[in-house]
Amino acid sequence: MSQISSIEWTDATWNPVRGCTKISPGCKHCYAATFAERFRGVPGHPYEQGFDLRIVPEKLAEPLKWGLPKTIFVNSMSDLFQAGIEDGFVEQVVRVMEMANWHTYQVLTKRADRLRDLLTDQLSFASESRHIWWGVSVEDKKYGLPRIDALREAPAAVRFLSIEPLLEDLGEINLEGIHWVIVGGESGPGARPMEECWVLSIKRQCDSARVPFFFKQWGGVQKSKAGRLLRGKTYDTMPDRESHSVPASDARKNMIADLRASVDEDKPIALFQSVK
Repeated sequence: MSQISSIEWTDATWNPVRGCTKISPGCKHCYAATFAERFRGVPGHPYEQGFDLRIVPEKLAEPLKWGLPKTIFVNSMSDLFQAGIEDGFVEQVVRVMEMANWHTYQVLTKRADRLRDLLTDQLSFASESRHIWWGVSVEDKKYGLPRIDALREAPAAVRFLSIEPLLEDLGEINLEGIHWVIVGGESGPGARPMEECWVLSIKRQCDSARVPFFFKQWGGVQKSKAGRLLRGKTYDTMPDRESHSVPASDARKNMIADLRASVDEDKPIALFQSVK
């Protein structure tokens, strides 16, 4: 787990899966793919295989080792609901989130249909957990808006939208059943521009629906210069976090031992050690 994240709306990241495939226009300049491919072929590096899909079971226990409550972006370098990840492993990841419930988890996907289907069925045990926030990426009308409908159909206590990169005016959005909205422009080489009026339209709709609004960035080739002020203000509102007590170290060690027993013996388990 990365204990410090540069992503404005989270504290840390946890990646039990690495790699992904591009499925819509929002993926064109994927920051995760760009980062991972820099290390393709570097022996021993976590991204030696570049952005190829890789399941990383030795990362499963990380939230249990971390005793300080954090807001955690799950799979910042992947998509938990992509094809190629078995339902059973998705369930293992979510069961860890249930076990380590002193953290708040932000799960973001572009595969909204699978998210909905699994929360309705195999992941229903987590559907009412308020410390797990389920979200979808929205970049445009054609690909992004249908994901909102699928998310709304999912039985989830907290639903959110990551409207980043915002590539066009989305028009009127149905925010019924949505509990948080993030908006941001694309950053890095080749970044596509975002118009202020598109952002203001979404903010107006969030205000009207009383949905917390978070403005992440304007983006651009040098996003730090563009900043994140919207009409001179910073918008950082988020849903309330649910508070749970943190088990003592010995109890967390027992949780890790139970988790370790559920993982095949032929898979790496080094990170199941050293709970502090």
